[in-house]
Amino acid sequence: MSFPLLTATAVLPALGAIATAAVPAGRRTAAKWLALLVSLGTLVLAAVIAVRFEPGGDRYQLTESHAWIADFGVRYELGVDGIAVALIALTAVLIPVIILAGWHDADPLETDSQRWRPTQGFFALILSVEAMVILSFEATDVFLFYILFEAMLIPMYFLIGGFGDRAAPARQAAAATGGGEENAAAQRSYAAVKFLLYNLAGGLIMLAAVIGLYVVAGNFSLTEIAEARANGTLEMATNTERLLFLGFFFAFAVKAPLWPLHTWLPNAMGESTAPVAVLITAVVDKVGTFAMLRFCLGLFPEASEWATPVILALALISIVYGALLAVGQRDIKRLIAYASISHFGFIIMGIFAMTTQGQAGATLYMVNHGISTAALMLVAGFLISRRGSRLIADYGGVQKVAPILAGTFLIGGLATLSLPGLAPFVSEFLVLVGTFARYPVVGIIATLGIVLAALYTLVLYQRTMTGPVKEEVRTLPDLRLRELVVVTPLIALLIFLGVYPKPLTDIVNPAVEHTMSDVQKKDPQPEVEAAK
Repeated sequence: MSFPLLTATAVLPALGAIATAAVPAGRRTAAKWLALLVSLGTLVLAAVIAVRFEPGGDRYQLTESHAWIADFGVRYELGVDGIAVALIALTAVLIPVIILAGWHDADPLETDSQRWRPTQGFFALILSVEAMVILSFEATDVFLFYILFEAMLIPMYFLIGGFGDRAAPARQAAAATGGGEENAAAQRSYAAVKFLLYNLAGGLIMLAAVIGLYVVAGNFSLTEIAEARANGTLEMATNTERLLFLGFFFAFAVKAPLWPLHTWLPNAMGESTAPVAVLITAVVDKVGTFAMLRFCLGLFPEASEWATPVILALALISIVYGALLAVGQRDIKRLIAYASISHFGFIIMGIFAMTTQGQAGATLYMVNHGISTAALMLVAGFLISRRGSRLIADYGGVQKVAPILAGTFLIGGLATLSLPGLAPFVSEFLVLVGTFARYPVVGIIATLGIVLAALYTLVLYQRTMTGPVKEEVRTLPDLRLRELVVVTPLIALLIFLGVYPKPLTDIVNPAVEHTMSDVQKKDPQPEVEAAK
């Protein structure tokens, strides 16, 4: 029996979460180092998966299959394709960065005993999210995926509501309403509950669809259902397939988040610490877009094509709406949240463009958006923790007193607007080209998102980093060693994948071709042949 590499990659952070939570209360530093070492061990296992994966081999590799709930056809079934490998690698890279960035975010405040937070619990929750996200990328049993899809909401709820941003919200709430910390705690609680309710609603609708799929197919195995459909032994009535598709897609659209199901994200990111905000949008939300590729297109090809016009319209609204609201934001973290809504619109547009370039671009976008948003949000978090405010108007001239911080903030911002030479440019270009090939009008309108991205990013940088130095920022320290260790690998990846994306495209392209064959689509032929 071969070593269960996929299981080990998820079990390690799960066991690490238990061990971290069990560290005695007085050993906070030991808990932090334990969590960091476990996350680095998971990164090593993810690297082994990437090395052992053969892009030209079977669709699902390193497979594991064991009976679980035999009476209901539920199996513990795992396997990875190129898309899953890329997203597992993204998750494994970001978690150590998130842990380092949040090194002091859950430390107790000696001046206020009411705001003590268990440090061990903070890092244990992060590791538990990593375990469930990785296993969800590996799951090829629909019921197993559903369990993980819902279970990850629990630790995220506590990370948002119990470990919220403690630097800025309390001061801003006190200034606005006089409510002080109680008001800030209420805002965190509201954001956490809203996150939970939105995602639970999507999950309950998906549960009905999962049960419906079992009634139709007789099992939950993604590979068996796909084979049965391919050889004609399983046929779904058109209306049944469309209803099941809508049940799955609704849950994924909430997680993604797609307009108009997006409203939980700005609250959740705004009230979270910067590392938890990165965990939400760069890691957890990618499960939604990944699942659209694996389950919506893989299980319901006809329904996916039927719903494409509406989904493209919603994606366009997300792109433009998110960017417009980002332009008008006064809060740094909410600006980044609305920018993410716009970027997720690009990802979903690329998925449902039904072209090889569009879907490859969407997959690269998931990875590159995760890296660029992490870089921008974490540097913004370092800035906010120094000044104690999320308001853009409270900054000015930062580049004169903290040039390294300003420089890394600029690189993260330029990556967000997809500057050529940085990783997001490649993915956004592929999404637009792939969309234009089949839906030229949609592709043209989507370019408005690029223009608006340049506007909100450069205006943010100008108002916070340039101009006269405000009195309150004159004493701001530059990035410290730990913070440089956090940001440097992200910037290195942005530059490397912007100049040389081939390692990712080589892994992703074969998986995209399989997805295209699921929906029985071929790329449109160019109207004008290239000169020979």
